[in-house]
Amino acid sequence: MSLKVLFVVASIVILSISIIGSIAPQEKVPVIIGFKDKKDPDLIKENGGEIKREYTLINAIAAKLPKNKIEELKKNPKVAYVESDRIVQALAETTPWGVTKINAPAVWQNTSTNKGTGIKVAILDTGIQSNHPDLINNIKGGVNFAGRPDGSTNPRYWTDKNGHGTHVAGIVAAVGDNDIGVIGVAPEAHLYAVKVLNNAGSGYTSDIIQGLQWAADNAQIASMSFGSSYYNQAEKDAIDAARAKGLILIAAAGNSGDGNPSTNNVGYPARYNNVIAVAATNSNDVVASWSSDGLEVDVSAPGVDILSTYKGSSYAYLSGTSMATPYVTGTVALMLKAGISANDIQSKLQATAVDINAPGFDVFSGYGRINAFSAIQ
Repeated sequence: MSLKVLFVVASIVILSISIIGSIAPQEKVPVIIGFKDKKDPDLIKENGGEIKREYTLINAIAAKLPKNKIEELKKNPKVAYVESDRIVQALAETTPWGVTKINAPAVWQNTSTNKGTGIKVAILDTGIQSNHPDLINNIKGGVNFAGRPDGSTNPRYWTDKNGHGTHVAGIVAAVGDNDIGVIGVAPEAHLYAVKVLNNAGSGYTSDIIQGLQWAADNAQIASMSFGSSYYNQAEKDAIDAARAKGLILIAAAGNSGDGNPSTNNVGYPARYNNVIAVAATNSNDVVASWSSDGLEVDVSAPGVDILSTYKGSSYAYLSGTSMATPYVTGTVALMLKAGISANDIQSKLQATAVDINAPGFDVFSGYGRINAFSAIQ
């Protein structure tokens, strides 16, 4: 990830007999400022900052600051930290074979037709195509935090022009029994598009935090198929605060696996303690070679050649831990509908997973590939 920083060099223009030195103003860079006690927006303004948003979930403010003021603010006794507002990327590329593999149909058919009905799932991603025929009945709203107008609930602004978020949403809750397309793991769950990634599939940490804040107030599950290699205190604080409010957080482990059990390439936010980190497997229950591995991997799920809904009212095959994550999200929706406590979800997922590698935990598959039918018992 890299900050979009423009370095402007002071120019000296020689005009006839006079020398005029012109120095460009300090470029402002996006940051997140955490405060020890009460947030102080005036402090930011006094230092030439432009406030992007003030959070209620965490004690922090997202803003743009002149580069030469960052170190000064870090030393201010009111300030806990000043962090770069980094860009995160959708972990893309990668179907109903997975629905069968995790035994979701057995849940629908043998448990009083549990299809996750009414469970609120926030898809933090590139948005969801608001009128996709295989999703429209389950989409209950959305909000845009990836650009202007910030915070808009108008579908025009949170609809998906990338395809990634729509694909993820279909794995969770594509409508069943409608004679078209595919069926999701929890085909009657309620979907909420929380657009935190732009149409190119990237977004700022500050937007992710705002999305988490919205999800903590409006949903039961947050599905996050994106990642970064950077630890961020503000993001961690938001994750912890959202979990404390009861939100279940599930994230893609990443697509940077190297097959070496002694290295750790799990990305953030999957790497944080209060997040269920998901690795990807193929139809033979083999962990994908590119699936990130590390001690934080909790479970694995189908993530290779996954068919799901896509932009333009279409369907597409994609691969990635981005695709594995919504399989876990849909399973968690079924578990909540079955009456399993949010506090017991992770341990139950792990205890009922199918061991596909060496017995017990391993850094590639976690505790194994999920089994929805076993998990809801």
